[in-house]
Amino acid sequence: MFPKRSDFPPGFLFGAATSSYQIEGHRFGGAGQTHWDSFAATPGNVVRAENGAVACDHYHRWEGDLDLIAGAGFDLYRFSTSWARIMPEGRGAVNVEGLDFYDRLVDGMLERGIKPALTLYHWELPSALADLGGWRNRDVASWFADYTDVVCRRLGDRIWSAAPINEPWCVGFLSHFLGLHAPGLRDIRATARAMHHILLAHGRAIQVMRGLGMGNLGAVCNFEYAHPADGSPASISAAQRYDAHYNQFFVQGLFKGSYPDAVMKAFAPHMPTGWQDDFATIQAPLDWFGLNYYTCKRIAAAEGPWPAHAEVEGPLPKTAMGWEIYPEGLHHFLRRVSQDFTGNLPLYITENGMAAPDVLRGGVCDDADRVAYFAGHLQACRQAIAEGVPLAGYMAWSLLDNYEWSLGYEKRFGLVHVDFDTQMRRPKASWYAWQAALKN
Repeated sequence: MFPKRSDFPPGFLFGAATSSYQIEGHRFGGAGQTHWDSFAATPGNVVRAENGAVACDHYHRWEGDLDLIAGAGFDLYRFSTSWARIMPEGRGAVNVEGLDFYDRLVDGMLERGIKPALTLYHWELPSALADLGGWRNRDVASWFADYTDVVCRRLGDRIWSAAPINEPWCVGFLSHFLGLHAPGLRDIRATARAMHHILLAHGRAIQVMRGLGMGNLGAVCNFEYAHPADGSPASISAAQRYDAHYNQFFVQGLFKGSYPDAVMKAFAPHMPTGWQDDFATIQAPLDWFGLNYYTCKRIAAAEGPWPAHAEVEGPLPKTAMGWEIYPEGLHHFLRRVSQDFTGNLPLYITENGMAAPDVLRGGVCDDADRVAYFAGHLQACRQAIAEGVPLAGYMAWSLLDNYEWSLGYEKRFGLVHVDFDTQMRRPKASWYAWQAALKN
């Protein structure tokens, strides 16, 4: 059964999430080029070489999209600003039209009683900064601090919460080691430096926002439960290495001021000079911590250099992404993060959802599989709360079907179906399930 609002503690918040490049339509409103534009234009990187130039045309349709959030009964909207929309070259000149767009968007949320939950970076690095090394360049922390200052001087007085960078593992490892996201590198030195500079930029952004008098500041990391593929010592060790770089690196840096030994055995020769001195900035105090969770992975040992692991197929039902559905993993990380890192700090599920093979029949999308997915993961949240985890809210990914990065427009995560030819929005059964659950 889909839990109801009354099944959660008083004051527990529910929301929906999106990101700028995935929905806005990046060719509109004077936005500058991003490394996703060039990554998508390179053959083999993205399905059909699709990009975010039009996406869901949220830039022009934002009022109706906010009405969908309010109509479902959500309390908050987790959105992101686009660095390249606001500062087309990444630094220097500000695109006033871009800032004005987000100004209207935030005011629109407040007019509808929706709390604005800001993310400053959801993967669309301005191309001019990518040309200078992007996240490999230590100066990115200062560039990001300047961008934060521009955004938050305009919006900060009306923002309910703010986090600097979405899913650091994807920004760092997926993009610089595995090469599956922009900038598409496969380089351990680039990865080590990018992952550290991401956290340094996070810390600098928190300092800037505190200096502007903002509160309710947090960080958002993604987590995947790593099952050993079998009971062999080799598979167990491989799963531990996966867990170290995926689930531990960033949260340990944020809250312990160190990095896992299992990662530093490989990263140490490649780290930037004086990296240890940056933890005073990285560990800027936070008001909350966000967890993005979707799936688990089955990890086996593999030949070759670190991390010497490989994914194998698991037995559980899967989403359209091929990801196993494993709500127990969400429960695990809520307990683990709280016990090992954050203590009494409020936690939020900042993303959770699934891609499904959604089909319209007579203009209706009966995504019962997605409804069941949300129900299972909400039950995992209830269990964690009952066990004392200070979970304060949950945000569904995603409000709209959108641009799914290297997978183009094939994978649909939305509560609302989008026809990418006509831009018609149609709420799915999952949107109506949320609406029924959130009624007071």
